[in-house]
Amino acid sequence: QVQLVESGGGLVQPGGSLRLSCAASGFTLSYYAIAWFRQTPGKEREGVSYINMGDGSTYYANSVKGRFTISTNNAENTVHEGTVYLQMNSLQPEDTAIYFCATNAGGATYYDTFGDHLFGSWGQGTQVTVSS
Repeated sequence: QVQLVESGGGLVQPGGSLRLSCAASGFTLSYYAIAWFRQTPGKEREGVSYINMGDGSTYYANSVKGRFTISTNNAENTVHEGTVYLQMNSLQPEDTAIYFCATNAGGATYYDTFGDHLFGSWGQGTQVTVSS
């Protein structure tokens, strides 16, 4: 079944950088998109970026354009397993959130639309805190 496992969160000072990783497995990667969302208490989950694994095209929310980069290494991925990264630079306190990895492969209980896709499979999330 679809599995998504995030890692790489932590505490960073304003202006600093972090790289998040999403280990994806259980589906044919090239058929789907993998996204990053984020959520803070009391706010709706917000789409940050996604990558179409078939052609590598990417999409960014306006709030992170020019600061965040989503990527994957096709040379390291297999048909059913791979990793997607989110490089986050020039982090600001407003970037503080739980960051979730998601895919439009599968899905069961919670769905969210972002760009051209409906994402329904989620990881457990990783906390990013930007504070001095």
